[in-house]
Amino acid sequence: MNEAVRFIQEEDAVTVVEIILILVVLIGLVVIFKQQLTSIVNSIFKKINNQSNSI
Repeated sequence: MNEAVRFIQEEDAVTVVEIILILVVLIGLVVIFKQQLTSIVNSIFKKINNQSNSI
C-alpha cells in the first residue's frame, strides 16, 4: 500500500511528460510555419548584409 501512495505522490515522471509535450508542440509549430520562418530569417540576414556593406 505504501508503494502505491509513494508512486502517486512522485511527480518526476509528470515533469518529463510535460517537457516532452512542450517539445512536441514547439516542433509542430516549426514544421507548420517553416516557410514563414525561413522567409523572415532570410529577410533579416539580407538587411544585416546590406547595412554591413554600407559601413
